[in-house]
Amino acid sequence: MLEKIGDWGIQKMRNLSYAAGFSFRVLREVFRIGGRNKVSLQVLVMQILFTGVNALSIIAVFSLTLGAVIIVQGASLLQQVGQRDLLYPILISVITREGGPLLTALVVMSRSGVAIATELGNMVVKHEIEAYMSVGIDPFNYLLVPRLLGVTISTIILSVYFNVLGLGASFVFAQFMAPIPFGEYFRNLMSQIALGDLLTSLLKSFFFGVIIALVSTYNGLSVRNATTEIPVVTIKAVGQGFALIFFFNVLLTLVRFS
Repeated sequence: MLEKIGDWGIQKMRNLSYAAGFSFRVLREVFRIGGRNKVSLQVLVMQILFTGVNALSIIAVFSLTLGAVIIVQGASLLQQVGQRDLLYPILISVITREGGPLLTALVVMSRSGVAIATELGNMVVKHEIEAYMSVGIDPFNYLLVPRLLGVTISTIILSVYFNVLGLGASFVFAQFMAPIPFGEYFRNLMSQIALGDLLTSLLKSFFFGVIIALVSTYNGLSVRNATTEIPVVTIKAVGQGFALIFFFNVLLTLVRFS
C-alpha cells in the first residue's frame, strides 16, 4: 500500500512539473509577441467571437438575475432593520468584486474551456498537431497563444459587461420595490465604489482568463491516441479549472482585504 501511495505521489509531482513547464512555455511565447513570434490573427478573432460575443446572452441572464435577487431580497430585509443605505455596499461587494468575475469565469470555463479541450484533443488524435510541426508551424504560437489571449481578453470584457448589467438591473428592479431617482441611485453607488474594487474585479478576471486557457489547452493536448480520452480530459479540465478559479478568487480576496 505504501508503495502504491508513493508511486501515486511521484506521478502527481511529475504531472505538476509538466503542467508548470507547459504554462511557462505558453506565457513565455505571449511575452515574445511582436518579435519573431507572430500570432494567428484569425485564430485570435475566432476565439474572441466564440468566448466573448457568443456568451453575451448567457452572461446577461446571470447578471440580470443576480441584480434582481439582491434588490428583491436585500432591499426588503435592510428596510426592516432601518439600514437601507447598506444596499449600495452590498451591490458593490456581491456584483463588482465577487459575482461578476467569478460567475463570468465559470461560464467561460463551462463553454470555452470545454470547447478548447475538445478541439485540441481531436487535433491530437487526427495528428493535426504533428502536421503543423512538420511544415515548421509552432503549435504554441499558432494554436495556444491566440487562445490564451482570446479567452483572457473576452473574460475581462465579459466581467465588465456583467457588472454594468447587474448594477443596471438592480436600479430597474429597485423601482418596483421603492422608486428612487436615477441621479440619487448613481451618486450613492459611486460614493461606495472605490478604485480598488474596480481593480480587484479586473485583476480577478485577468487571472481567471489565464487559468481557463492554460488548463483547457494543457488537458486538450494531454490526449494520446484514442478519441475515448477526449471526454475524460474535458471533464478533468472543467474540474481543475473550477478548483483553481475558486482558489485564486479566495486568494485575491484575502490579498485585497489583508
